[in-house]
Amino acid sequence: MQQTLKPFISEKALTQVMTLLQHDYLTVKVKHERKTRHGDYKRLPNGKHQITVNSNLNTYRFLITLIHEIAHFEAYNTFGKFIKPHGKEWKFTFQRLMLPFLNPDIFPSDLLPLLAKHFKNPKASSDTDAKLSLALKQFDAPNNKTFVFEIPLGTKFKLYNGKIFKKGNTRTKRIECVEISTGKLYLFNPNAEVELLEH
Repeated sequence: MQQTLKPFISEKALTQVMTLLQHDYLTVKVKHERKTRHGDYKRLPNGKHQITVNSNLNTYRFLITLIHEIAHFEAYNTFGKFIKPHGKEWKFTFQRLMLPFLNPDIFPSDLLPLLAKHFKNPKASSDTDAKLSLALKQFDAPNNKTFVFEIPLGTKFKLYNGKIFKKGNTRTKRIECVEISTGKLYLFNPNAEVELLEH
Protein backbone atom coordinates (compact mmCIF):
# COMPACT_ATOMS: atom_id res chain seq x y z
CA MET A 1 0.00 0.00 0.00
CA GLN A 2 2.90 2.35 0.71
CA GLN A 3 4.06 2.12 -2.93
CA THR A 4 0.52 2.96 -4.11
CA LEU A 5 0.35 6.10 -1.99
CA LYS A 6 3.95 7.30 -2.23
CA PRO A 7 3.50 9.40 -5.42
CA PHE A 8 0.54 11.27 -3.88
CA ILE A 9 1.64 12.05 -0.32
CA SER A 10 4.62 14.02 0.95
CA GLU A 11 7.46 12.04 2.54
CA LYS A 12 6.82 13.82 5.87
CA ALA A 13 3.20 12.64 6.02
CA LEU A 14 3.61 9.13 4.59
CA THR A 15 4.84 7.37 7.75
CA GLN A 16 1.97 8.77 9.84
CA VAL A 17 -0.55 7.80 7.15
CA MET A 18 0.78 4.24 6.96
CA THR A 19 0.33 3.90 10.74
CA LEU A 20 -3.36 4.80 10.35
CA LEU A 21 -3.74 2.20 7.61
CA GLN A 22 -2.34 -0.77 9.56
CA HIS A 23 -5.48 -2.91 9.33
CA ASP A 24 -5.55 -6.25 7.52
CA TYR A 25 -9.10 -5.69 6.35
CA LEU A 26 -8.67 -2.15 4.98
CA THR A 27 -7.52 -1.36 1.43
CA VAL A 28 -6.88 1.94 -0.34
CA LYS A 29 -7.26 2.36 -4.09
CA VAL A 30 -6.30 5.38 -6.15
CA LYS A 31 -8.87 6.03 -8.89
CA HIS A 32 -9.12 8.17 -12.00
CA GLU A 33 -10.90 11.49 -11.53
CA ARG A 34 -14.56 11.29 -10.56
CA LYS A 35 -16.45 14.53 -11.07
CA THR A 36 -18.85 14.10 -8.17
CA ARG A 37 -16.41 13.23 -5.37
CA HIS A 38 -12.76 13.31 -4.31
CA GLY A 39 -12.91 9.96 -2.52
CA ASP A 40 -15.14 7.49 -0.73
CA TYR A 41 -15.29 4.81 1.94
CA LYS A 42 -17.38 1.66 1.93
CA ARG A 43 -17.74 -1.58 3.80
CA LEU A 44 -17.61 -4.40 1.28
CA PRO A 45 -19.97 -7.41 1.34
CA ASN A 46 -17.08 -9.67 2.47
CA GLY A 47 -16.64 -7.60 5.64
CA LYS A 48 -13.53 -5.80 4.42
CA HIS A 49 -13.31 -2.03 4.07
CA GLN A 50 -12.23 0.00 1.05
CA ILE A 51 -11.17 3.62 0.64
CA THR A 52 -10.77 5.25 -2.77
CA VAL A 53 -9.17 8.61 -3.54
CA ASN A 54 -8.93 10.41 -6.89
CA SER A 55 -5.49 10.45 -8.50
CA ASN A 56 -5.84 14.01 -9.88
CA LEU A 57 -5.88 15.74 -6.47
CA ASN A 58 -2.92 17.87 -5.43
CA THR A 59 -0.78 16.57 -2.54
CA TYR A 60 -2.60 18.59 0.14
CA ARG A 61 -6.13 17.83 -1.04
CA PHE A 62 -5.19 14.16 -1.47
CA LEU A 63 -4.04 13.97 2.15
CA ILE A 64 -7.14 15.75 3.49
CA THR A 65 -9.40 13.45 1.43
CA LEU A 66 -7.57 10.30 2.54
CA ILE A 67 -7.81 11.25 6.24
CA HIS A 68 -11.49 12.17 5.70
CA GLU A 69 -12.14 8.61 4.44
CA ILE A 70 -9.99 6.95 7.13
CA ALA A 71 -12.15 8.87 9.65
CA HIS A 72 -15.24 7.14 8.21
CA PHE A 73 -13.57 3.77 8.74
CA GLU A 74 -12.43 4.63 12.28
CA ALA A 75 -15.82 6.10 13.24
CA TYR A 76 -17.54 2.94 11.96
CA ASN A 77 -15.17 0.75 14.00
CA THR A 78 -15.53 2.83 17.16
CA PHE A 79 -19.18 3.87 17.15
CA GLY A 80 -20.89 1.24 14.98
CA LYS A 81 -22.84 1.30 11.75
CA PHE A 82 -25.84 3.37 12.85
CA ILE A 83 -24.05 6.75 13.02
CA LYS A 84 -24.69 9.52 10.50
CA PRO A 85 -22.07 9.58 7.71
CA HIS A 86 -20.88 13.10 8.63
CA GLY A 87 -22.31 13.30 12.14
CA LYS A 88 -20.59 14.25 15.39
CA GLU A 89 -18.77 10.90 15.70
CA TRP A 90 -17.17 11.31 12.28
CA LYS A 91 -16.32 14.99 12.93
CA PHE A 92 -14.65 14.12 16.24
CA THR A 93 -12.67 11.29 14.58
CA PHE A 94 -11.65 13.44 11.59
CA GLN A 95 -10.43 16.22 13.91
CA ARG A 96 -8.44 13.76 16.04
CA LEU A 97 -6.82 12.04 13.02
CA MET A 98 -6.02 15.30 11.22
CA LEU A 99 -4.47 17.16 14.14
CA PRO A 100 -0.97 15.55 13.93
CA PHE A 101 -0.76 16.57 10.25
CA LEU A 102 -1.54 20.25 10.85
CA ASN A 103 2.03 21.49 11.03
CA PRO A 104 4.43 23.39 8.74
CA ASP A 105 6.40 20.24 7.90
CA ILE A 106 3.36 18.93 6.01
CA PHE A 107 1.25 21.93 4.95
CA PRO A 108 2.40 25.36 3.68
CA SER A 109 2.17 27.98 6.43
CA ASP A 110 -0.47 30.03 4.55
CA LEU A 111 -2.82 27.01 4.54
CA LEU A 112 -2.49 26.21 8.25
CA PRO A 113 -4.78 28.98 9.66
CA LEU A 114 -7.48 28.06 7.11
CA LEU A 115 -7.17 24.36 7.99
CA ALA A 116 -7.28 25.12 11.72
CA LYS A 117 -10.50 27.07 11.22
CA HIS A 118 -12.01 24.38 8.98
CA PHE A 119 -11.28 21.61 11.48
CA LYS A 120 -13.10 23.35 14.34
CA ASN A 121 -16.22 21.98 12.66
CA PRO A 122 -15.29 19.93 9.55
CA LYS A 123 -17.91 19.68 6.82
CA ALA A 124 -18.83 16.75 4.59
CA SER A 125 -16.64 18.30 1.88
CA SER A 126 -13.77 20.78 2.10
CA ASP A 127 -15.21 22.25 -1.13
CA THR A 128 -17.97 23.93 0.89
CA ASP A 129 -15.32 26.00 2.69
CA ALA A 130 -14.82 28.78 0.13
CA LYS A 131 -11.56 30.20 1.51
CA LEU A 132 -9.92 26.81 2.04
CA SER A 133 -11.05 25.56 -1.36
CA LEU A 134 -9.61 28.61 -3.12
CA ALA A 135 -6.33 28.31 -1.18
CA LEU A 136 -6.03 24.61 -2.10
CA LYS A 137 -6.77 25.33 -5.78
CA GLN A 138 -3.47 27.24 -6.17
CA PHE A 139 -1.64 23.90 -5.84
CA ASP A 140 -3.66 22.21 -8.61
CA ALA A 141 -2.24 21.58 -12.04
CA PRO A 142 -3.35 24.41 -14.38
CA ASN A 143 -6.75 23.89 -15.99
CA ASN A 144 -9.27 26.03 -17.83
CA LYS A 145 -11.78 25.94 -14.96
CA THR A 146 -12.99 28.87 -12.84
CA PHE A 147 -15.04 28.99 -9.65
CA VAL A 148 -18.63 30.20 -10.15
CA PHE A 149 -18.18 32.95 -7.55
CA GLU A 150 -15.29 34.43 -9.58
CA ILE A 151 -17.26 35.02 -12.79
CA PRO A 152 -19.33 38.16 -13.51
CA LEU A 153 -23.13 38.26 -13.22
CA GLY A 154 -24.86 37.23 -16.46
CA THR A 155 -21.88 35.21 -17.73
CA LYS A 156 -22.53 31.89 -19.49
CA PHE A 157 -20.58 28.82 -18.49
CA LYS A 158 -20.48 25.10 -19.11
CA LEU A 159 -20.38 22.16 -16.67
CA TYR A 160 -18.38 18.93 -17.10
CA ASN A 161 -21.60 17.24 -18.35
CA GLY A 162 -22.01 19.78 -21.19
CA LYS A 163 -24.97 21.67 -19.69
CA ILE A 164 -24.84 25.44 -20.16
CA PHE A 165 -25.89 27.95 -17.49
CA LYS A 166 -26.04 31.69 -16.94
CA LYS A 167 -24.92 33.15 -13.62
CA GLY A 168 -27.56 34.99 -11.60
CA ASN A 169 -27.79 36.54 -8.14
CA THR A 170 -25.89 35.41 -5.09
CA ARG A 171 -27.86 34.25 -2.05
CA THR A 172 -26.35 33.83 1.42
CA LYS A 173 -24.51 30.60 0.65
CA ARG A 174 -25.45 29.69 -2.95
CA ILE A 175 -25.48 31.30 -6.38
CA GLU A 176 -28.57 31.24 -8.61
CA CYS A 177 -27.83 29.98 -12.12
CA VAL A 178 -30.31 29.38 -14.95
CA GLU A 179 -29.93 26.41 -17.27
CA ILE A 180 -30.10 27.85 -20.78
CA SER A 181 -31.90 24.94 -22.47
CA THR A 182 -34.70 24.55 -19.89
CA GLY A 183 -34.90 27.92 -18.13
CA LYS A 184 -34.76 26.07 -14.79
CA LEU A 185 -33.14 27.78 -11.81
CA TYR A 186 -30.40 25.90 -9.95
CA LEU A 187 -28.49 26.82 -6.79
CA PHE A 188 -24.73 26.39 -7.15
CA ASN A 189 -22.05 26.00 -4.54
CA PRO A 190 -19.83 29.11 -5.01
CA ASN A 191 -16.84 26.77 -5.40
CA ALA A 192 -18.27 24.75 -8.27
CA GLU A 193 -15.63 24.62 -10.99
CA VAL A 194 -16.97 25.59 -14.41
CA GLU A 195 -15.73 26.40 -17.90
CA LEU A 196 -16.32 29.94 -19.11
CA LEU A 197 -17.90 30.33 -22.54
CA GLU A 198 -16.77 33.04 -24.93
CA HIS A 199 -19.30 35.84 -25.28
